[in-house]
Amino acid sequence: MTAFSVGRLPRVEFGAGAIRKLPELAASYGPRVLLVTGARSFDNSSYGPALLQALHAKGCSTEVVKVQGEPSPELVDDAVRAHHQDNISVVIGLGGGSAIDAAKAIAGLLISGQSVLDHLEGVGPELPYRGPAVPFIAVPTTAGTGAEATKNAVLSRQGFDGFKKSFRDDELVAQLALVDPDLMAGCSPALIAANGMDALTQLIESYVSTKSSPFSAALARSGLEAARGGLLAWHQDGAAASAAREQMAYAALLSGICLAQTGLGSVHGLASPLGAFFPIPHGTVCGTLLAAATEVNIAAMAQRDPQSMGLTRYAEVGRLLTGAHGRDDAEDRAALLRLLQRWTEQLAMPSLSALGVSAADIGRIVAGSRGSSMKTNPIALGDDEIASILSARL
Repeated sequence: MTAFSVGRLPRVEFGAGAIRKLPELAASYGPRVLLVTGARSFDNSSYGPALLQALHAKGCSTEVVKVQGEPSPELVDDAVRAHHQDNISVVIGLGGGSAIDAAKAIAGLLISGQSVLDHLEGVGPELPYRGPAVPFIAVPTTAGTGAEATKNAVLSRQGFDGFKKSFRDDELVAQLALVDPDLMAGCSPALIAANGMDALTQLIESYVSTKSSPFSAALARSGLEAARGGLLAWHQDGAAASAAREQMAYAALLSGICLAQTGLGSVHGLASPLGAFFPIPHGTVCGTLLAAATEVNIAAMAQRDPQSMGLTRYAEVGRLLTGAHGRDDAEDRAALLRLLQRWTEQLAMPSLSALGVSAADIGRIVAGSRGSSMKTNPIALGDDEIASILSARL
């Protein structure tokens, strides 16, 4: 068996109704709570008022930071300045991946008071992070990013010269990931689709990653099986929607655990510049690129590395997601590509041109795609191959 290591993981509380455990768990860290949420989702939720009341009943005071869109370094620095002297006992990130990533970064810097730009990869001086972090609890309300299980906080500055980079350290891992599928009941079909395709992408990319291990592969297989039964059923909001929502909450959690151990691949390599240069939600980028990127990866390995374990793994993904076995691995990979293309259409993933990307942008997107995710893609892609993924989705 291949040697492997497992990075730090949070304690996990998973299940419908788990939110009821949060007040007591938060109060165990102390009385001063900083709650980081989405701009409107918490205020408009059915659980928000009851949660605040329960926290106050446990003797906790609450300060709130709201995150509009994807978090920026400026938002994190502003929150740190505002609460650096408040003796915060615990930070709760409750919301989608943006709220959780923002909370993760804020918790990491509240004690030192430093700017996140001091530590952001590829930006500024990249100073070593010394900690300590304030205890952090992650409570996802969408099933997509798996941010509740990772050590990296992804921050963006959007625009022509924008960036999307990570603040990353084991100290930033949540002490607790509380995953309650009931909190995700209000997600719109578009949000279910984008976040679900993000989780699916992370499971597939971690499974075929050059750093995949027996540990991560077992979790990825379990997550893929859950996504097979969950994603379309939840999106269609039929009689099976509640059970499907639980499956996708589980799949997203596993996708975060897996990516934390293995890294990702070409879809996430491209998601970085696309999310920086254009106001495109991360899950939408993943959803629109997954089928095309998978096809390019398979073709490149078939041509240049036909003995690659990545080809075997893609065939296994095909069997996991279709529930069928072809005559050989090539047939199972072809079935995977057909399924991914069909899901892209059924989930109404928009084209890149509909999202404001043009052929003239491809060169700078390719140039910006060579971050850490590309390093664990199952094969090194040339610029022309990366460009072909984008061209296929214009």
